[in-house]
Amino acid sequence: MPALKLYQWKSSPNSRRIRMFLAEKDVDIPFEPVNLGEGEQRSDWYVAINPRRVVPTLVLEDGTAIGEVPAIMRYLEETFPEPALFGSTAKDRALVTMWERRMELEGFAAVMEGVRNAVPGLKGRALAGTHGYEQIPALAERSKQRVKDFHADLNSRLSKVSFVAGDTFSAADITALVTMDFATSALKLPVPDEANAVRRWYESVSMRPSATA
Repeated sequence: MPALKLYQWKSSPNSRRIRMFLAEKDVDIPFEPVNLGEGEQRSDWYVAINPRRVVPTLVLEDGTAIGEVPAIMRYLEETFPEPALFGSTAKDRALVTMWERRMELEGFAAVMEGVRNAVPGLKGRALAGTHGYEQIPALAERSKQRVKDFHADLNSRLSKVSFVAGDTFSAADITALVTMDFATSALKLPVPDEANAVRRWYESVSMRPSATA
């Protein structure tokens, strides 16, 4: 087991994506809390680890810091290949990567847009990172429609397959599940009653032990 450490925060949806990924692989590494509520991500000690001032960050044994959820997932997938969460063939890896990317861009990012452009505590920080950007209320409103469209598109997809990327649970399902819970808690936009396929999938993946990570 390489000496790894994950800097993360319990209420951070992006941190939860990595916690779920680790739980699915049954990998136990130390978690170092970065209290976002107290602005600890902007502290000198954390900026030295991740200059973008976001969580999560995976720090390797040699001190290398890896930020960005997709990059952390890929490192963990190659370091702990079983069970495969990005597929076991070239085609499967491409498909999982494609669908995980869509879940992030069309779902997760849509929810985040709504949160960052509406929450009072994020004034002047409408975009994550080192630069300050003012909130745009219109984007918060638009995000709600984006999330509704995401629900509809995912329902269409899941009416044809068991899991987001096909027949097997993958990283794409992790991002999709976290997105659903994020939308419900942050924007009060749960899975619509008419999205039967999404509800079937949601009930199934929510029962996995990793869902509580």
